Amino acid sequence: MKIMKIYPANFIKGEVFLPGDKSISHRTALIASLAEGKSEIEGFATSKDCQSTLHCLENLGVIVERQENKLLINGIKNKSFTAPNKVLDAGNSGSTMRMLSGILAGQPFTSIITGDQSLRRRPMKRIVTPLRQMGANIEATNDFPPLHITGGKLQAIKYDMPVASAQVKSCILFAGLFAEGATTVIEPTITRNHTELMLKEFGANIKTQSNSITISNSQLKSCHYHVPGDISSAAFFIVAATMLPNSELLLRSVGINSTRRAIIDVLLSLGANIKFINSKLQHGEEVSDLLISSSNLVSNDQNRVLQGDIIANIIDEIPILSVLATQIEGGLTIRGAGELRVKESDRIRSVVDNLRLMGAEVEEYPDGLAINGKTELKGCSLDSADDHRIAMSFAIAGLIAKGETEIINSECVDISFPGFFRKLANVTNS
Repeated sequence: MKIMKIYPANFIKGEVFLPGDKSISHRTALIASLAEGKSEIEGFATSKDCQSTLHCLENLGVIVERQENKLLINGIKNKSFTAPNKVLDAGNSGSTMRMLSGILAGQPFTSIITGDQSLRRRPMKRIVTPLRQMGANIEATNDFPPLHITGGKLQAIKYDMPVASAQVKSCILFAGLFAEGATTVIEPTITRNHTELMLKEFGANIKTQSNSITISNSQLKSCHYHVPGDISSAAFFIVAATMLPNSELLLRSVGINSTRRAIIDVLLSLGANIKFINSKLQHGEEVSDLLISSSNLVSNDQNRVLQGDIIANIIDEIPILSVLATQIEGGLTIRGAGELRVKESDRIRSVVDNLRLMGAEVEEYPDGLAINGKTELKGCSLDSADDHRIAMSFAIAGLIAKGETEIINSECVDISFPGFFRKLANVTNS
């Protein structure tokens, strides 16, 4: 167990190169493994979650060559993996388990995929139900991991998703690559579209119309792919530079996909000083440098309550948004985020408990929370709940708190952002 001590900061200033986008990295590895030829991937995320995806693929016969700052992935001929000789371990990565299961459903063998204690507590019914409809045989106790997947010949389906989830959507689209006919997924709310953009980049027969995506069995071609910086990782630095006075921070080559940048749109609506520099389109993904300056944020009747469609696209950033809310004149209320109860931790409970320990006024709901602002936070000892986003969010809270803040079990940040504390220290003036 590691304890990281955080001290109040005067300002944050400098330049940060962020790790590769985690969501995009998972998908490039999975899709490249199905593509004909050798794909070159630059900027692949170094997070433990993404390494779990690579380890699972290697146990399925995929050859992965690791070079400095890039990966070479040799696609499997005819999208036919080798039956693993051991249980596939997704670690803490729900992305790995949910998306890889769609591919395993199309393989003519039985595989078992599990994860760590936290992942085994996360429900998988959302992927199990459609995959069974497509013809996969999946055994799981109450639809919790481990999953025993016997794949093979799949049938195309038209699936109306009951809950918006980019991972579930991706799982079904990957299974659709092995199905007879055209598989269609209909989203209740448009979620991050990295899978659709990337499948098109690798040559898949995929069509998108509004919230409906259709895919047919396709022969994928290898690709040279550049992964942009992770906007979810950027969020911690953006919030820090926004809250601390006399701050100015430049974040390089951040992915600002319109289905992922909701965190930026929320901040802009509250009055954040964020400028887009050197913007470009890369593999269908929008990428830009971001210049962030200190800001005086104020909420009003139009932007004080975050709910509805936007929640699906800020779900990962709600912990750090909750920290920021303590410094917003008027505070924030977040509703419709019940999914946070079944993340790496019960994130609503973790955020509420830690904010209250720091002296914030917080009201807890089954599906969210309401935070009063502006509030002076006080440093104290905080439990990360072994949740990387909780640990990083409250490290940022510690920068504006009075006194010393301790983050217990701080090593969990490596799940998504190895080197987070070092990069933060490099741009923080105490």
